[in-house]
Amino acid sequence: MFADANDLAMEIAHRMGARIREIEAAGRVPRVLLTGGTIAVTAYRHLQAHDADWANVEFWFGDERFIPAGLPDRNDRQAHEAFLDRVGATHVHSVADYDCSLSAAEAASGYAATLPSEPFDLALFGVGPDGHVASLFPGFSQLHETDLRAAAVFDSPKPPPIRVTLTYPALNHSDAVWFLVAGAEKAEAVARALAPEGSIEETPARGVTGRSETLWLVDEDAASKLRR
Repeated sequence: MFADANDLAMEIAHRMGARIREIEAAGRVPRVLLTGGTIAVTAYRHLQAHDADWANVEFWFGDERFIPAGLPDRNDRQAHEAFLDRVGATHVHSVADYDCSLSAAEAASGYAATLPSEPFDLALFGVGPDGHVASLFPGFSQLHETDLRAAAVFDSPKPPPIRVTLTYPALNHSDAVWFLVAGAEKAEAVARALAPEGSIEETPARGVTGRSETLWLVDEDAASKLRR
């Protein structure tokens, strides 16, 4: 637990750089699943070119807004502006943008084909006030998808309504999962996600766990509803 969002963001960046260096020191190409959201983007801004060999890292995104390329709401644009371009990342896999040539379902299928056969080394996730993770929302049919690794979402309760999201089979194909959460508005969702009992129907974030590590990096406000 960290005092505030800025301390949390700095710690996320420190840990992320250290983890990437550790993987590279082992002689492997790091595979990283990025998330969007305020705290993640703030953390990305603290990353530096000397933290790791970023040109050696492969990046994907847990979900994306199915809107035209270049719009500021796209997770890939936010990540490029926050750190990918600045640190020299060159292996970045983005969901196709909306340009009338593909449907969201086709974009999801195409993105699934880019996913690695080996697990992600590190997967970063935010959590919404409603407990959603990536673009898996409470009560949505995509929560029960077992055949597709990526799926289209057509009626997101959070705008824009059309999105592409990885599904649990893909999200859980991760060695380390880090949840990055700040703010009092997320406190109820964090408490539900970490409660001894609960359902993914109510709190989709409960359905994501790492194969070897599941870490919650939260500030004091986001942790305020946890049982002491």
